[in-house]
Amino acid sequence: MITATTPSIAKEVVKIISKTKKVQPSRLRETSNLSKEFGFDTVDVVDIILQLEKSFKIVIPDEVPLNTVGDFVEFVSTHTMRQAS
Repeated sequence: MITATTPSIAKEVVKIISKTKKVQPSRLRETSNLSKEFGFDTVDVVDIILQLEKSFKIVIPDEVPLNTVGDFVEFVSTHTMRQAS
């Protein structure tokens, strides 16, 4: 499973990603490439981004490269903490 600085954020991010394509959360690793390993397309990634923005009350710019589960977890973790402080 994902190990991050904030496990609750990582768990929520994995939950959101897994619901998009009904992938078992246990199959999602930090290095899992969503498009290559699970067939996520651009629409799926946009759905994930919109859900993460809503859940964590953050904005994820279009130019941020988000290809792996770890990319999503890292972005959300750093930007959620920054806003909380």
